[in-house]
Amino acid sequence: MWFEILPAAAIITVALSVPIYAMYGLQKLTLGNAYRRNMDERFDRVMYQRDFRLTNNPYLMNGLKEIKEEDEYEKEKKEREKKKDQDSKEKKQ
Repeated sequence: MWFEILPAAAIITVALSVPIYAMYGLQKLTLGNAYRRNMDERFDRVMYQRDFRLTNNPYLMNGLKEIKEEDEYEKEKKEREKKKDQDSKEKKQ
């Protein structure tokens, strides 16, 4: 009869849906976020890199307030140079 195919259809449906739902847990474990960003297009990849560069977390919403002023970049650059100088002095001692 026609209903004899129902168990097989249910098994196939479950088997094909397991990877889709398993990715939720796997991404939560590996990425710390259950959803991945779509990176099929070049623009999406560029936006992912931009968000990662600005906040070190590409899943946070970023706006203009996250972009630092040029003088803040200069301050950070000077601080990094000072830290490198201190590290090199410590290595010499």
